[in-house]
This record gives sequence, structure tokens and C-alpha cells, in this order.
Amino acid sequence: MENTNTSDLFAVRSAKLQAMRQAGFDPFSQNWEQKQTSLEAKALFDDTAEEEPGVSVAGRILVFRDMGKACFIKILDRAGEIQAYVKRDEIGESAYEAFKQYDIGDIIGFEGPLFKTKTGEITVRVKTMCLLSKALRPLPEKWHGLVDNEAIYRQRYLDLICNAESRKRMFLRSQIIREIRQFLWNRDFIEVETPMLQSVAGGAAARPFTTHMNALDCDFYLRISLELYLKRLLVAGVDRVFELGRNFRNEGLSRRHNPEFTMIELYQAYSDFRGMMRLIRDLIQHLCKTVIGATQIKNYEGVTIDLGGEWREVRYKDLIIEATQDPQWFSRTKAEKLQKCAELGIEVNPDIEDFEVTKNVYEKCVEPNLIQPTFVTHIQKELCPLAKINKADNSVIDVFELCINGQEIAPAYSEQNDPFIQRTMFEAQAGEDQQAVDQDFLKALEHGMPPAGGLGMGIDRLVILLTGASNIRDTILFPSLRPE
Repeated sequence: MENTNTSDLFAVRSAKLQAMRQAGFDPFSQNWEQKQTSLEAKALFDDTAEEEPGVSVAGRILVFRDMGKACFIKILDRAGEIQAYVKRDEIGESAYEAFKQYDIGDIIGFEGPLFKTKTGEITVRVKTMCLLSKALRPLPEKWHGLVDNEAIYRQRYLDLICNAESRKRMFLRSQIIREIRQFLWNRDFIEVETPMLQSVAGGAAARPFTTHMNALDCDFYLRISLELYLKRLLVAGVDRVFELGRNFRNEGLSRRHNPEFTMIELYQAYSDFRGMMRLIRDLIQHLCKTVIGATQIKNYEGVTIDLGGEWREVRYKDLIIEATQDPQWFSRTKAEKLQKCAELGIEVNPDIEDFEVTKNVYEKCVEPNLIQPTFVTHIQKELCPLAKINKADNSVIDVFELCINGQEIAPAYSEQNDPFIQRTMFEAQAGEDQQAVDQDFLKALEHGMPPAGGLGMGIDRLVILLTGASNIRDTILFPSLRPE
């Protein structure tokens, strides 16, 4: 419910708007030629110039300091803040009286020459100005802003106005996505779009969202993965392909999971999981240099993560043996593994499959401790039916999971291109959320797919890593929330 103070302010501001309209002025019908952003305007100032350069800017009022016959205000635009000096003698008495009816939150445009105040702040000496949009609701209190997480996520527009860190993270995310695309385009990858509505929910072990298409009178699924359609393009001869888009998984919410999330998947013919190792390391280091400006970053707990140089590589089985202190772990019975889990304090559902017991050990005892970049290789074959089985050990697959900051950032495979083995792996897959067998994909594979490396990366988790955010919701502009 809206508090009384906010309701009173709404009434006061509405009355101001009504008075303006009765006087023949409607602020919502105006436009303004914004010739410079705040940053561009301030860059034009030159202490040595004989004449002060003129600028024309627009934005939202954040600060209003009344000094009687003059006022200092600050506005916010997409590039930041800029100060303006509004003096009655400069703009005229009637214009100044109208200006005194403006409120914090109003959107205005103004123009005038630049000067520097006694405190050294570059400021616009306003000659003309115009109210462009009247804010009927007040902004959150200046110094505290939005402090309630629920309000931050529900009213992200206010968070972005009041919180410079949120605004910076939004722009960084956009720059990261732009640089990812540029990096791949420079390596001859092409970007494509594949269906979000799919007749088979394949490419990952996850619970899909289901919908009904009236035109075809059948159920479809919001995609849980980009993989199977992109591999069809490998069959088609598109040797380097990627897609950056939304996936949907009807599963839990946590600080690292959102049911609607952004993924990039890419596939490169005549490569393998080791080729993907080089590519993902080069890509993340490129982002560090071009967007972040450093290869050493800090997570939200202040721990330094070094993304430069070579990255550690270690086998999945070796990490499990280290965590359990049991060299014979993989020859133990399921009952023995469950007993060991109990001794380690790991809660495991006794009804799950044997390989899933080991997966629980990995997820609870190993992965959270992989803070520095680590390629975890050769996981058990039951965990992914889409990768090639290792030639030296047929219990594992040629795959890596890149873990940084205690979470998986990017899995990659040597892609399975044998249609007979692929069919067997699909049909034998076990687990809580079994993948459906996509018969059309198998038919495509029977036409011949070149050997390839494939990689997927969650953009939201990458932004968590590179910006030091503590929660996936901080990296998504409008995260999933229960309706009010």
C-alpha cells in the first residue's frame, strides 16, 4: 500500500500539473534537441578558451538547491550527471517562477554556456530551459534510495535512477554482450536464431515450461537449450555458429538460478573440447581487458580472482577422490558411497542413481571451493549424453566444466557425432529430468555431422563474475517475481 506521504506528494504534484495545463502549457507535449550527453558536455569545457562553449542537454532532476534568486540543480542522463546554474536574471522572471514549480524527478532540457564553479565543478549557465515530463511520484529518498530488495527488483527503473552501481552493471552487461559478439564475429562465427518454441524439450536435463499452440493444436515447450538446432546447422555445413538468447527452465529460484536466463552456445566444426578450452579462456580474458580493464577482479566477498595466464586443469575423478579421501571411491558400491557421504555430512537422497551420488559430492564439496578458474575435465558419461566418450576410459566423456568463483561458468564438449551411439546415449540417460529423444535431430545426425567442439555459457553468471555481483537478480534487469 502506498504510504500517506507519497500519496500527499502525488496530490501536490498533480495540482501543479493541472495549474500548468490551465495556463496553456502541457509538459508531456514537448521535445528537446539533446545535442550532448552530460559526459560529452563536460568534455567540451576548456579553461584556456576565451569564450565558454554552449551545450544543450536533457535529463531528470536529482538535486535542487534553492538560493532565492538563483538555483543549482543536477540532472541525470544516460551518461551520468551534470550541474546547472539557473538565475532569474538570465532566464527572465516569468520563466524563473515557472521553473520554481519544478520538482526532483522532473525531466527537463536546458541550454547555455559552460563555466566552472569556485569548487571546480563544470556547470551549465542556463539561458533557456523547458519542462519535458512532470514526475507525479517522488523518487526514493536521496541518500538511502531503494534499500528493500523486493522494491529494487520490482521497480528496477527507480533502482537505476538512484543506484549508480546498478546503472553501471547494466551498461557493463551490454558491453560484455557486444564484445562477445565482436569476438566471435572476428573468428568467422555467424550468429543465428533458432526456435524458442520447440516440440521436443532437448539439449539439457531440465524441466520445461509447457504451452499450447492453438494454430497447430498441439503442445510446445519453451526451449531449455539451444544445442540441438545449432547442431543441425553443423550438419548443414555452417561450420562456426553461435546463438545468444533466452532459455527457460521451470525449476527453482536461488541467488544463482533464475527460470528465465540468457545463454550463449557456440559450435565449431573440426574442433574439440580442448579447442573450446582455448576459445573460452581467450574470450574471458578479452572481456577482462576490453570491458573491465583488468584480469584480476574481486568477487562480492572481496576475494581476488586471477583470470590471466593459463588456467588450472584437473580431472573430475581426481577431485572426487581428493574430497572423499578415498582412492577406491569409483569402485565402491552405491551403499558404500552413501555411507561415506553420511560420514562427510553430505545429505543425499538414497533413491538417486549411483553416478548422482558422486555428483552430489562434487556439487556440495568440490565446486563451491573452485574460486580460481579451473577446467574440470572428463566427467562421468551419464551426466551428459551429447558428448564423445573418452577413448582411454569409456566411463567418462571428453568434456570440461569451467568453474570460477565457486560455480560453473561454461561447460564444453567434444560433440558426439555418431548417430548410433547418440541414440543409445539418449535412450539410456537416467536422472530426475530425463531428456526426450529428439527423433528429428537423430535423423539430421544420420546425414553426417563433422567432428566439433561445442560450448555454452550463462551470460547472467558471467556478469556476476565480472561485476562482483552477489546475486543473479542483480544482473537481470527484471528478474522473475511472484505477482503482487
